[in-house]
Amino acid sequence: MGLDASGFTTLRVEDREDRVHVRLDRPEVRNAIDQAMVDELHAVCAYLEANPKVLIVSGTPADTGAGTKGIFASGADIAQLRERRRDDALAGINSTIFDRIAKLPMPVIAALEGYALGGGAELAYAADFRIGTPSLRMGNPETGLGIMAAAGATWRLRELVGEPLAKEVLLAGRVLNGQECLDAGLITELVEPEELLAAADRLADRIAAQDPLAVRISKAVFHTPREVHPLIDTLAQGMLFESQAKFDRMQAFLDKKDRKKQP
Repeated sequence: MGLDASGFTTLRVEDREDRVHVRLDRPEVRNAIDQAMVDELHAVCAYLEANPKVLIVSGTPADTGAGTKGIFASGADIAQLRERRRDDALAGINSTIFDRIAKLPMPVIAALEGYALGGGAELAYAADFRIGTPSLRMGNPETGLGIMAAAGATWRLRELVGEPLAKEVLLAGRVLNGQECLDAGLITELVEPEELLAAADRLADRIAAQDPLAVRISKAVFHTPREVHPLIDTLAQGMLFESQAKFDRMQAFLDKKDRKKQP
């Protein structure tokens, strides 16, 4: 049974056999992340936790006919954010959903065009892979609004690009363009807007060509603390050594190698 998104109002969802495409869909407010979008993202996560697939998250594409620019997400909904108080902050509304996305069993790909600011940037940081276009503008302007980037940027961004650049983004309001994101390693590929989703699908195809269980376990082990290595690597490898896919894939490799040797 697929993901039932019939009641969604902020996301467009396409559920395929090995991946789920989720498009943020509040273009009238630059895809600002509000409570309804958070709730719907939680529903997507619940589905993917039970049915592990690659997740591709994108925003509103550019429409050359209408003259509109593409946009990923301009951040949290400022109107809602303005009314939130201490207890709302302590509830970690955005940080909780972004953490859940980061911990999904299979990899997450963020396809980024236009603004990816504030909460939009933090959503992208939570992905395993980021692909962008030249129009990408990524940063965290929260200190300019009298708050801080509290949904993962203070530690995820440092891990992704290093302390000096992370501080420039978080403390001095620097916004990175697409080429700067590529140069910093914040995105892995820079493509033209019309190629963005195709590039995300190509990456998803490469992931899908791997053994799903091996990918899931590799992702989980990758994100464990340093102090549990190498023990967790050894235990995880022990599990994979008993999987049928390991025997089937290795036998296929050997058979292919033997066929190449034949005259």
